[in-house]
Amino acid sequence: MASLERPHAVADRYSAVLRLLPAPLQAILRLRSAVVLGALVVVLRVVLSRSRRKSRKITDFERIARPVRGGEKTGASEYDVVLVGGGTAGCVLASRLSENPKLRVLLIEAGGSSVHNPFSRVPALYHRFFHTGYDWEIFTTPQEHAASKRKYWPRGRMLGGCSSMNAMIFHHGAPTDFDEWAAMQKGQEGASEWQYENFSKYFRKFEKFHPSKDYSLVDVALRGSAGPVNVGYFGNNSETTQHFLEACHNAGLERSPDLNTAKGTLGSSKVLTFIDSQGRRVTTESAYLTPEVLARPNLVIATHAQVTRILFEGAEGEAPRAVGVQFQDRKGELFEVRAKREVIISAGAIHTPQILMLSGIGPADHLSSFNIHVLVDHPGVGAHLMDHPVIDFHFRDKTKSRMSALSYDAQKFGKVDPAAVLKQLAYFAEYKIWASGPLTTNVAEAAAFTRSDDAGLLAKAGVTLPAPDDLEDSTSGSGAPDIEIFFTPMSYIEHGRVPFPPGHHVGVHTVLLRPTSTGTVRLQSAKPSDAPIVDPKYFATQHDITVLVRAARLVAHIINTAPFSSATLDPAGSSDTSGLLNHNLAQQSDAEIEALIRDRVETLYHPACTARMAPREDGGVVDPLLRVHGVQGLRVCDASVFPTITSGHTASPTIALAERAADIILGAYGE
Repeated sequence: MASLERPHAVADRYSAVLRLLPAPLQAILRLRSAVVLGALVVVLRVVLSRSRRKSRKITDFERIARPVRGGEKTGASEYDVVLVGGGTAGCVLASRLSENPKLRVLLIEAGGSSVHNPFSRVPALYHRFFHTGYDWEIFTTPQEHAASKRKYWPRGRMLGGCSSMNAMIFHHGAPTDFDEWAAMQKGQEGASEWQYENFSKYFRKFEKFHPSKDYSLVDVALRGSAGPVNVGYFGNNSETTQHFLEACHNAGLERSPDLNTAKGTLGSSKVLTFIDSQGRRVTTESAYLTPEVLARPNLVIATHAQVTRILFEGAEGEAPRAVGVQFQDRKGELFEVRAKREVIISAGAIHTPQILMLSGIGPADHLSSFNIHVLVDHPGVGAHLMDHPVIDFHFRDKTKSRMSALSYDAQKFGKVDPAAVLKQLAYFAEYKIWASGPLTTNVAEAAAFTRSDDAGLLAKAGVTLPAPDDLEDSTSGSGAPDIEIFFTPMSYIEHGRVPFPPGHHVGVHTVLLRPTSTGTVRLQSAKPSDAPIVDPKYFATQHDITVLVRAARLVAHIINTAPFSSATLDPAGSSDTSGLLNHNLAQQSDAEIEALIRDRVETLYHPACTARMAPREDGGVVDPLLRVHGVQGLRVCDASVFPTITSGHTASPTIALAERAADIILGAYGE
C-alpha cells in the first residue's frame, strides 16, 4: 500500500508548501499547472483515440438487427440473450453471461459510453452529467405533501447508468433487509437464496477491497478480495469530516469500523467508496466492460438505441413468450432483434416499468386508456415506487477549508467568477497530476445510521419519546436503521442546480431510509419517447415526517457537539440573509422543522420496487428467479425488483443482485 499512498503524500507536501506562498503566487503556480495539464490532456486524447482497442460497441444497427421499414421486416438477427439497459445491473449481466462462450449476448443501451468523457472518472464532478445527454432528466409530478414542488431525479443515460453519476458510497444495507426480502417470497422456488446468509456471498464476489492503514480495524476476512469492483477508503478525507465523526461519537453515535458486515449497519464511519487507488470513480462499465470483455466475439453492445417494446409470440391459451425487442435509433428508425432464449430488462426503476407497460404488461385500465393491447394485466407494474428522501442542512465552516469553498461554484449568480475558475483549474490540475485533492471527494464522506426509536440517543438531543411510542416500526429488524445522517464538506442546493452563496459552507443531511409512503410510475402516452409520469408521493404518511423531524433533532445535537460546534460560526454572530443556514436548528419548533422538511426534500437517487419480487397475489411482478409472472422468456434485473427498499445505499445491492441473476441464468442453461 505504500506505493499507492505515495502520490497522495507528495501532493499533500506540495499543497502545504504552496499555502506558505503569497496568494498571487499560489494562483500563478496553480494556473500554470492547469495550462500544462490542458496540453497533456489534448495529447493523451489523441494518443488514446489512435490506440483504442477495437470493441463490439455498435451504432450501425443493420449489422446486428433487422430494420422495420414501411411495416416490413428485412434481414434476420438472433441472439441467445437480449439485455435491455446497460446501467448498474446491465453491465454486470453482459459481462457475466458472456463468460459462457456458447451464449450470444446483445446489450442494448439508450445512451452511450462515458469512459472518454473527461469528467466521467473524476469523483467530485459527477454533477457535470446532470441536465446533459447523459441524463434522462426526470422530473416528478408536483408533490402534494412537499410544497407542491416538482423534484428533479437525475438518472444515468449511459453505460454504467447511475453508477456513473452517484456519490460512490459502497454500502449494503442491514442484513435483515435481505432476510425480509426472502420472507416476502412466501416459500416460492429460490426464495431462501435471498436471505443474507446466502445472498451476502454476491457482495464479496464483486468486491475487491483495498485495506487502509488508517482504518486497520476493518476485518479483511469479511471483505471480498478478487472481484472486478475496486472499493476502499480512497477519496478525500477532509478535516471537517473528521470533526463530524468525532461529534457523532461524542453525541452518542458510536464509531463502527465497517458498516458492511453481518453485525449490521448501526453506527458512524468514514464511508467506503467505489473509488480506486488512482483516485478514479469505479462504475459498472469500467469494472465489468473491460477491453478484454469487449473483445469477446459473443458479446455485442448497441449504444444510442432505445428499446420501444418487447416482442411476444404464443398460441391462444398459453402464456406469451418474449422472443425479442424492438428499438429505435436516434433518428427514430425502428429495428427488431430476436432472443432465442430470453429477454432481460435492466432499465432501472423508472424505465423498466415503462417498457413493460408499453409492451402490454401492466395495469389493464391504465394501458387501455392509451389503446395499448393488454397482454397481461399486472397491477404491480409501476406500483409501490419507493425512494430515499433526503433533507439538506447548511452550516458555515469557520475553518475555511479548501473543501467547503467548493460550495461556491465558478458561477456567481449568473456571472463567471475568475477567482473561482482559477481555483477550480488548480484543483483539476492537482487531481490529474497527483490523483489527490478536493476533486477526489465522493461528496458524502461520512455517515451515521441510527433508529428513530432510540430513546437514549434522542434524550441526549433533548427529545423525549411518547409513552407508548405509537410510531410504526418500518425497519426490517431491531438492529436495522431508519435514519441516515451523512456529512458533506461542502454544501449545495437542489443537486447543485441553484448557485450557493459565496463563502465556506458544509452540509449535514438526513435520509429517511424506510419510508411508508409509496408512489407510482405511469405512462404519459403510448410514445416511448415521452418520459413516464413519476409520482413518489413524498410524505403521504405522517410517519415519514415524524421520523425526519426526529432526525433533524439529532442533527441539531451533533452540530452543537464538540469538535463540530467549534468548526462552525455561532448563530448569534452570523448574518444569514439567504435563509439557507441552519445554525438555529435546535431553537426551531417541530412545526417549523416540518415546514422546512416539506420544502427542501430531494431524492437520494435511490428509486426502487416498481417491478417487485413477490407473489403475484401480493402485487409482485417477478418471482425469486426474477421471471415475470404470467409470461415466458422474460426476466427483470435492476432495483425495480427490490421487494422493499433497503436501509442504505442501493448501488451495492443492485450489483450483487445482478451477480445473483447471472448465476441463476447460467445455471438454467448449463455450463
